[in-house]
Amino acid sequence: MTAVQSSAEDRGGDLTHTSRRPGGSGRPSLLAVYVPAVVLLHLALTAAGLWRTSFRLEDLLTFTALLACGAVCIEASRRLGMPAGVARDLLSAWWLPVALLLPPVYALLIPIPLQTLLQFRVRRTLLYRRIMVTSALGLAGACASVVFHSVIPEPLADGPGWVVDGYPGIPVAVACAALFTVLNTGIVAVAAHAAAPGNRWREVLWNRESLLLDVVELCVGVIVTITSAVSPALLLLALPPVVLLQRSLMHQQLQAAARTDAKTGLLNAAAWQREADTELSRAQRTDEALALLLIDIDHFKKVNDNHGHLIGDQVLIGVASTLCGQVRDYDVVGRFGGEEFVVLLPGADTVEACRIAERLRGRVRRLAVPADHGTVAVTISVGVALLHTHGSDLIELLAAADLALYRAKESGRDRVCLPAVEGPHPTDD
Repeated sequence: MTAVQSSAEDRGGDLTHTSRRPGGSGRPSLLAVYVPAVVLLHLALTAAGLWRTSFRLEDLLTFTALLACGAVCIEASRRLGMPAGVARDLLSAWWLPVALLLPPVYALLIPIPLQTLLQFRVRRTLLYRRIMVTSALGLAGACASVVFHSVIPEPLADGPGWVVDGYPGIPVAVACAALFTVLNTGIVAVAAHAAAPGNRWREVLWNRESLLLDVVELCVGVIVTITSAVSPALLLLALPPVVLLQRSLMHQQLQAAARTDAKTGLLNAAAWQREADTELSRAQRTDEALALLLIDIDHFKKVNDNHGHLIGDQVLIGVASTLCGQVRDYDVVGRFGGEEFVVLLPGADTVEACRIAERLRGRVRRLAVPADHGTVAVTISVGVALLHTHGSDLIELLAAADLALYRAKESGRDRVCLPAVEGPHPTDD
């Protein structure tokens, strides 16, 4: 499962709340048309494939073996657990060989039992999201299958010939595996972007980490494909290392998930404090400047009361994304809980800290989260504290920033304040 699929399942927005265009015009949005169209296309192609395909015993045995291997991997996932935010499961290692070695109908079919098993044995998610992911995998696999079979018409009947000869079989297999990844990512990304149109495309497509993992999945899938082509019995040798690789990958994701806030993807309070302590110690050792921003969403309770907690969650995600997009790579951003965020700014003096805080405040003011009847806009109040000026350790800095945040709230909100007598900084539209 790709990172985009995880975004569609866990952070893709509440599809029921975004199924209408802002303004309450009653016209269906892209999402309300796109998702049913993808699912219906998958069902129609599956039905047509079942009608037209002549099923051979060799194909059925290979399909059953690969399906069984996928089921074993899912059971291994169940033992570890797969909370929200843990996205990669290496199941492509099993449905990619189905797409390349068997007729396209098998590629359309295999995601159905495996995704059903994931739904009921590992982690339940909203049913329509699981169906969307299933259809995306089926359509991407069918396209890859059609392309591969146009070059290698009978990859199993020819025996390992295309494997031994190498060219063009193996390069085509790699290219079709890449095609599968790109199409699957693209289909789900359109739905994820339609659910949260305020997000930039690069936020729902690849980043460096997900691209690296996609390459790993692609390589493992091609290796299992070659193994299956030589002899399905060799899957007994391929299965243990794939399960071990999957467990290792998921263990790393579980460790990362323990450090992050599941809703926003930012560092949680405990992880942020550990990172901040490290930066603070370095700043004290080198006598460098350091600033801390404590940020609170104004009147957030009204957002939840007027629009519901699902829209409130989207506001939190939007604010978190805005914060991450406007700070420097080495700044430390975290969520302290509720509607409160914290940002540590290594090397920032008073002027730089207030400049960054004002930029964050201005960007959040421009944020528009889709709701039932229009969009939701919010503002933030920011308290700023400086190392040595307002405190010498993290507790003192947090206390000073909290005092500054209180002054910002008392002064009318939507502003930046210091805890000293400088007063609020003027807002800039």
